[in-house]
Amino acid sequence: MSPRRRATVLTAATVLCATAAPVASAATAASAAAGAPAAAVAPAVKPKLPDGLYGTADPSYDGVWRQSMALLALDGAGAVPAKKAVDWLTEQQCADGSFTAYRADPGKKCDPDTTPSDTNATALAAQALAAVGGRSEAVREAVDWLVSVQNKDGGWGMAPRSPSDANSVSVVIGALHAAGKDPRKVTAEGGRSPYDALLGLQLTCGAKGIEDAPGQQGAFAYQPDKKGRLVPNNDATAAATLAALGKGALAEPLDKDAKSKPVTPLKCATGAADGERQDGPRELPGGRKAAAGAGAAYLAATLKKGGGHFTTVTPGEEKPQPDYANTADAVVALAAGGHRTEARSSLRWLAAHLDDWDKADDDPAALSSLMLASRATGGDPTRLGGTDLLARLGRTGPAPARMPDSDASSEKKDDGATIPVWAFILVGLAVGAGFGILLSGRRKRQQL
Repeated sequence: MSPRRRATVLTAATVLCATAAPVASAATAASAAAGAPAAAVAPAVKPKLPDGLYGTADPSYDGVWRQSMALLALDGAGAVPAKKAVDWLTEQQCADGSFTAYRADPGKKCDPDTTPSDTNATALAAQALAAVGGRSEAVREAVDWLVSVQNKDGGWGMAPRSPSDANSVSVVIGALHAAGKDPRKVTAEGGRSPYDALLGLQLTCGAKGIEDAPGQQGAFAYQPDKKGRLVPNNDATAAATLAALGKGALAEPLDKDAKSKPVTPLKCATGAADGERQDGPRELPGGRKAAAGAGAAYLAATLKKGGGHFTTVTPGEEKPQPDYANTADAVVALAAGGHRTEARSSLRWLAAHLDDWDKADDDPAALSSLMLASRATGGDPTRLGGTDLLARLGRTGPAPARMPDSDASSEKKDDGATIPVWAFILVGLAVGAGFGILLSGRRKRQQL
């Protein structure tokens, strides 16, 4: 799933860099003016990250997100996450039940000005904690907070009370599902559910703006633009297609014996002629399941057109680049809808180009998305092609307390809570040696 708020993170990072650079330059200039040589101006010391956290990159914008993804992937692979990894995520929760993107000091009270509540982080953390078990109170408090900030249209934005967007609505639907709540019954004051908000962002034949996007019916927009028009968005469509099925990131894998369900492109909308603008709700006949089918058809067609993957244009790049993350999310959405053929086709592309994705080496969120994609198609959730994804993920943070299909502790990494196997071996040798010395001593005494 991919409501990871890439655009927001990039924007925030850009603003941060833009404001920090002049400050750093000014500090350097001031030090030089005071007589200090340029080499004497010490760079900022990178803070030590908690050893329970996955990943080594700055967690300011994605700490909770990537930790949640890692726990979901580990659970989906049949591994038991290290206790300190689960504890770290739980301790990130604020007193009101919400989560922020990252709290450097969980001991301090959450400050809405410096650490604002994050709907996406809260919803994914709830999914992860529900999956690993034993944290029901934290899950309940997170979901209660999400319900308390539901918008009138039935949806959610990235921040509390901000305009609803497809990605945020989708990840919250996943949290409700993980907590055992029926999203259809979680309604705002006007009686509108999360599905109402979600389906209102889908491009049906009569949707406002569809005339500018021929052949892209069934796609979801992130949000309406300033003119109220809907623009197809691959990220939003992958997330919304999965959520329309009522599922979260840890969707059940495909049955190996089940036949692939064909995708059916959207051909018409309700009540509005082709090309005619339609304001208000744009639900399809058949409700959310039909909406999920239309979204899947859009995903499949777009992936096929791209040679099995999505593309994106990143800042500073003129040529479109492969969009690995959203391709993985689309695989999960397609598999959840039973579209095995299309899902596996894109999964094979990901496997063939795994080494081309720099994040697939040591980025926990990226590795987790690939593991979840492999699992969703009914494949091995620990591997993709010839690559051991579980091993790579384990190198980015605490090793699992227990590996899949293993009751032995020989595969555990010392996480501070377990005694490594070599310690038992040394103790055994020492005891054996001591016993041998004792026997030798007795023999000598008997000979005297």
